[in-house]
Amino acid sequence: MVEVTVTPQSSLADRPVRVQVRGLSPSQLVTLRASLTDEHGERFQSRAFFHADGAGEVDPGRHAATGGSYAGVWPMGLFWFLQPDTLFRRLVKRDVAGSPFLVRLEVFDGLQLVTGPQDQPLASCEAQRWYVGPGVQRVPIKEGRVRGALFLPP
Repeated sequence: MVEVTVTPQSSLADRPVRVQVRGLSPSQLVTLRASLTDEHGERFQSRAFFHADGAGEVDPGRHAATGGSYAGVWPMGLFWFLQPDTLFRRLVKRDVAGSPFLVRLEVFDGLQLVTGPQDQPLASCEAQRWYVGPGVQRVPIKEGRVRGALFLPP
């Protein structure tokens, strides 16, 4: 049975996570895809193609992607290379304290350049990427023409 995991499952957006796929056949060609929908409903995604190792595992931190959104060994490549489905959109988090970005990670058999609703992943999981740590307080600043936010630790 194929399984994809992200460790830790919930983390701050600037902290590295480890993505692993297990249960593949040795040398199996797979597509690993990351996707998220921002607060405006815009979808961002990245994908990378991998060959499983002799144990049937894929780890972007140890194995080189052979193509897709990037190539080579990039442990956080699926997160760093997220691109919008609509050109010229930017990935911006507005509600930094209230909710995380939910990044869905999926693994597909073979090369998947375009994924339709009929394409079912072999496995999937979800990662929470927070922009503010637990207990941090956000205080809006408005003084004359100066605008900003002060983040106070717990």
